[in-house]
Amino acid sequence: MTSPSSSMLPFLLCLLFSLSCVASARPHEDFLQCLSLHSEDSTAISKVIYTPKNTSYSSILHFSIRNPRFNSSELKPFVIVTPTDASHIQAAIHCSQKHKLEIRIRSGGHDFEGLSYTSTVPFVIVDLINLRSITVDATNKTAWVQAGATLGELYYRIAEKSRTLAFPAGSCPTIGVGGHFSGGGYGTISRKYGLASDNVIDAQLIDAKGRILDRESMGEDLFWAIRGGGGQSFGVVIAWRIKLVEVPSKVTVFTAARTLEQNATKLIHRWQYVANQLPEDIIIDVLVGRVNSSEEGKSTIQAAFFSLFLGEVDQLLLLMQESFPELGLAKDECTEMSWIESVIYIGGFPSNASLNVLLDRTPRGPQPSLQFKAKSDYVQEPIPEIAFEGIWKRFFEKDIEVPVFFMIAYGGKMDEISESSTPFPHRAGNRYIFVPVVSWSEETKEVSQRHLAWIRRLYRYMTPYVSKNPREAYVNYRDLDLGVNNLGYTSYKQASIWGRKYFKNNFDRLVRVKTEVDPTNFFRNEQSIPPLSSW
Repeated sequence: MTSPSSSMLPFLLCLLFSLSCVASARPHEDFLQCLSLHSEDSTAISKVIYTPKNTSYSSILHFSIRNPRFNSSELKPFVIVTPTDASHIQAAIHCSQKHKLEIRIRSGGHDFEGLSYTSTVPFVIVDLINLRSITVDATNKTAWVQAGATLGELYYRIAEKSRTLAFPAGSCPTIGVGGHFSGGGYGTISRKYGLASDNVIDAQLIDAKGRILDRESMGEDLFWAIRGGGGQSFGVVIAWRIKLVEVPSKVTVFTAARTLEQNATKLIHRWQYVANQLPEDIIIDVLVGRVNSSEEGKSTIQAAFFSLFLGEVDQLLLLMQESFPELGLAKDECTEMSWIESVIYIGGFPSNASLNVLLDRTPRGPQPSLQFKAKSDYVQEPIPEIAFEGIWKRFFEKDIEVPVFFMIAYGGKMDEISESSTPFPHRAGNRYIFVPVVSWSEETKEVSQRHLAWIRRLYRYMTPYVSKNPREAYVNYRDLDLGVNNLGYTSYKQASIWGRKYFKNNFDRLVRVKTEVDPTNFFRNEQSIPPLSSW
């Protein structure tokens, strides 16, 4: 029997926890000349500029594309800039404004809709891959991390200094911190310590005027907005100062896989009542997928319950017996290890993998080239068993390659932090986030449309069982089905439809901050925060 926890988990966690240019040659040359003139070192910036004429252009463009669905995007970037210095970003901002080009900021490439490297109008990519330095101060339990670093690189550098310090962020090591932090960023210890953005204590941002601002000079309103208000809405964050958290020297992990024949439906149903009520030292999440049955030629549904507990195995077993005895967790399903080893375990690497795998920016997994479409919902009341049975029928539909969904537990610290403390709106009252994902391998329009239609039908089916008024979604799991701004033509009224649904009570404050810092709406994308000047 093929288990999603062992075969697909690495690939799927990376989903959770990341017209050819037809302009004339003259504007192209003018833009490049502008970059040279407005850089402190024209020789240095020439080494980080890639146009379609460069032999490395294609490899640079495709290296950080994490959803192959967008590999064939017809409109390619005018120029890719991979800055090694803040002045390169300042030049790119100035010249993009002058020559009326859109700008896309890419830190890891895990954007679900490819918005960090695609556009419908002529555009420029500023790829932060070279801005990835990390400085850890273990004594004061803080670190500076540049926005182009990945979570894996951050975890590795923390572990170099201390095995009892950590940071509450995502489980996929190839995610870039720039986009992850700006949308919130949750992970295996968020029930204990909150989101990544809750643990940001300073930042360096380049605004639309090209100014480099820190927390003091940008002011508390803008500092509030960038910690959960969504990437590329307020400027280019080039570095974050974060507060590290303490973890025990020994933690315990487990993965317990149960099929329909082993009562998976009832276990999932029961999990909904337990997961957000558990002590904050533990998180139990669920990955549900279709697998081969022990009966030849047939399939079944398997739920893989995977967990991190900030303590030793005997404590965990006692806790599980008290709180979730129905799972029947056995000691041989559990493993004690250090926190940094748990990062490797949950990331799906082999048990004997060295920490160096965290430095590899290339996604791992059995099928990293799968195209995918994901959605997200927040669940506030337990979903009935009969509703899950309806999902199973959809999972068994023919011609759907890899349907799965995640159930990620909230509660704990997530309930304690005020909804107004940052723009992240999903606090108290949410039991878990429900994340369906469908993946496929064949790169034809017909196959893509079939899978996209399937997940949209599933989304409609879930309507009665998830949050309402508004129906919530996670901004880091970008979903253009929720609404698309027509760049340059969308009114405030139109753009606010999506923003107000997502950010709720924080929306008006975000719009005010956006208006003050970027009144011309230079930093924008299909689901950006609109400024009041658009009204």
